[in-house]
Amino acid sequence: MTDAYLVGAGQSPFGSFPDETYRSLFDTAFDRALASVDGDLDPDRIDEAFLGTLGVGGRQIGLSAPAVTEHVGLHAIPTTRVENACASSGYALRSAVAAVRAGMADLVLAGGYEVMTDTSADRTKWWLGVSGETEWERLSGTTFAGVYAQMASAHMNEYGTTTEDLSRVAVKNHANGAENPDAHLGFECSLEDAMDAPAVADPLNLYHCCPTTDGASAVLVASGDVARELSDDPVRVAGVGAASGRVGLFQRPGLASIPATRTAAERAYGAAGIDDPAGDLDFAEVHDCFAIAELLAYEDLGFCDPGESGRLLREGRTDPDGDLPVNTSGGLKSKGHPIGATGTGQAVEAFKQLRGEAAVQVADPVRGLAHNVGGSGGGVTVHVFERAAEVDA
Repeated sequence: MTDAYLVGAGQSPFGSFPDETYRSLFDTAFDRALASVDGDLDPDRIDEAFLGTLGVGGRQIGLSAPAVTEHVGLHAIPTTRVENACASSGYALRSAVAAVRAGMADLVLAGGYEVMTDTSADRTKWWLGVSGETEWERLSGTTFAGVYAQMASAHMNEYGTTTEDLSRVAVKNHANGAENPDAHLGFECSLEDAMDAPAVADPLNLYHCCPTTDGASAVLVASGDVARELSDDPVRVAGVGAASGRVGLFQRPGLASIPATRTAAERAYGAAGIDDPAGDLDFAEVHDCFAIAELLAYEDLGFCDPGESGRLLREGRTDPDGDLPVNTSGGLKSKGHPIGATGTGQAVEAFKQLRGEAAVQVADPVRGLAHNVGGSGGGVTVHVFERAAEVDA
């Protein structure tokens, strides 16, 4: 089995863009990915593409991925649309890595796209709702925020987590996002702002929720020979893990954890040779669609014991200068969450971090992680990336 490497990565700005389409946003992301490649890359060398999208709004539900690749000039290549809710492009990246490792392709495009801001609030809530358990949760009136509010309440009841803990997630991620020129909500917020915001679904308030966002992202995955040809500093995909889980909360043994994250992480860590995630990783991009989701990720990914996630925040250990910086991009909370683009958007940040090119740069990182969750945990991917030159040395 051959290794797989990231040789290029780029994203469009994330935000609200009434004059853009899913094609034009992906065009920007693709151009930026090409521009990030160290060597001269003829796009005709791309063998295949896997692109993630939910299709919010119903535009071009059938064959939207080929519509995108044809638009950017990748004519006749096999193109697969991947849909796994908010984890769509995390799974697209997994498929691209698998194609390279299997020897079916030498250079594969993975990416995602979503336009979410051109529908009404009620319509957008409907589209978000289709990623949850439809029969027993959504049709009985439960919203996406409501599901995560239940998870937050369970964590608070079980471990004593507080509103201040939730709010510290927003403060940290907004501080990072304020430095990211591509972030949707690129501004700082105070702890008071984050604690006193209007309620959305108790105990979650406005600052505990990510925005609905337009955007696209793209990464180029190459075999070893192609990576050495095209890149002076390729990023190795050291470990890939994925898992499915119960889509509905009522089907799970408890609400204060996402079991699929734990399983996906175990698989990724095993492949990457990671025994101590908190000590072996230099940064992580985790799926913080709601503030409680970041706290759950700390625990499910093995950064701390159950119930200890709030302490990590309070001690500054997940700040950019902490032991394990988390969401230096601003995360979904500040950078934004264009559903289909989020997973490979996290990989864009990992690529930049490991090459020393991030807006909020961690000191000398060697290994990093991207964690992408579909819905409230029905599907999860975890990718471990490492700076190949440093590890080989």
